[in-house]
Amino acid sequence: MALSLSDFTKFNNIVVQCHDNPDADALASGYALTTYLKSQGKDVRFVYGGKFPIQKANLLLMTERLEIPAEYVTSIDKPELLITVDCQYKESNVTYFEADNIAVIDHHQVSSELPAMSDVRSAYGSCSTILYELLQKENVDINSDINVSTALYYGLMTDTGGFAEISHPADKDLRDFAKFKIDDILMFKNSNLSREELSIAGDALNGARYDDEYRYGIIEAAPCDPNILGIISDMFLEVSGVDTCLVYSILPFGVKLSVRSCIKEVRAGELASYLAEGMGGGGGHMYKAGGLLKKDLMEKASIPYEKESLDKYIDDRMSQYFKDSEIIYASNHHEDISQMSHYVKNPVSVGYVEASKFAKPGGKITVRTLEGDVDVDVEEDLYIIIGVEGEIYPCTGERFKRSYQKLSDPYVYPGDYPPTVIDMEDGARISLLPFAKSCLSCSSSGVFARELTNRVKVFTAWDEHKYYLGTPGDFLAVRADDTSDVYVINREIFYKTYTPAED
Repeated sequence: MALSLSDFTKFNNIVVQCHDNPDADALASGYALTTYLKSQGKDVRFVYGGKFPIQKANLLLMTERLEIPAEYVTSIDKPELLITVDCQYKESNVTYFEADNIAVIDHHQVSSELPAMSDVRSAYGSCSTILYELLQKENVDINSDINVSTALYYGLMTDTGGFAEISHPADKDLRDFAKFKIDDILMFKNSNLSREELSIAGDALNGARYDDEYRYGIIEAAPCDPNILGIISDMFLEVSGVDTCLVYSILPFGVKLSVRSCIKEVRAGELASYLAEGMGGGGGHMYKAGGLLKKDLMEKASIPYEKESLDKYIDDRMSQYFKDSEIIYASNHHEDISQMSHYVKNPVSVGYVEASKFAKPGGKITVRTLEGDVDVDVEEDLYIIIGVEGEIYPCTGERFKRSYQKLSDPYVYPGDYPPTVIDMEDGARISLLPFAKSCLSCSSSGVFARELTNRVKVFTAWDEHKYYLGTPGDFLAVRADDTSDVYVINREIFYKTYTPAED
């Protein structure tokens, strides 16, 4: 059964605990939970342990300005319920306290067996986002308490490198929905860098490594707060001749990465994901991203966790990314279909939405899905297709009539995160599913396609500003009735929706 905050209301004596040496996300999520429990009339304390109380200037300001009642403790009386937030019970960075019952709310990887009351969402960028959604579930508007909404906004911001590493749509929802006190946010941000950290940034910039052919740079920084890496990479990207950059720091538990790009041919989030593939995780958006190479995974891969080996791994990985990536601009690309196989589309039931039902023609909307945001210009005859795994793509009315047959069956969404639409003019949010209907793919002409053996980035005819990525095993496809329409199809989706044509 999914966890609800109301599950905690059967207890009276409750302690909310975040990890030792708490960061902004831990303070924010603990604060939001504590505020909710107090509103339910519960006797609740918000605590943290460790060797020292909070010392960082921005966090001291955060607790003071937002009135966060976080207590530094070395011991507590045994409560009925102990809830750990932004961490997991008995982890090495969490002071051990006994309790009659344990609950966990966290966004990190599961480190050990979880208690029955737990909600761990490792794909989320912050624990603040989980609290935002859990409060929504209880019909609590976070914006009804500006201190709570400001805290959650700042918690997400700091845990995602200034929103640079956001990839999950739920994180984007919190970022876009939360109201915040701008003066406080600016004060916290501008109290984030100590003199020692300023020296670290200066020393790091002096040791930059460059690749003139692909116009990228790499910097290693001394161990520091991950947000400092973002400051360094922002500065590095301003250097003439550097279109893409990577800044990293070797820490005891892994190598923290900060990635920046100022060109459309390199999406920072995609590069960060590539660099960390198989060794941890990475993500973000077009221009800013971050990631982590985990020490234990690198050692399992027989990569010695020492500076020389790590430097070489990072240099080689960065070089390989640029050398192995093929870029296709569909508007002026001619694909040799004689080297491709002909496939026809299976009669698969998918979803469709007529954009004019909820948006004015001539406007712009963003469709938010688990795979990312899709920006769409609204035309009179625009259809939005919802694919077999919840993927979204636009379709003209003419093409819809050629390729799909409307059905009377109700539409059932196959994914985990229901797509929403954001009106780019006024910021209004609209759920797409109430407008969705079923249709049957029935194109007779099909596509010509070939399996990819390398990374390919395709700028499609309908979006010249954002590429669609194909990796080995995916398929590059060309519509048989329109050879200017070149795009990438995920391997699993391809085999679900296409079969070889009987030519």
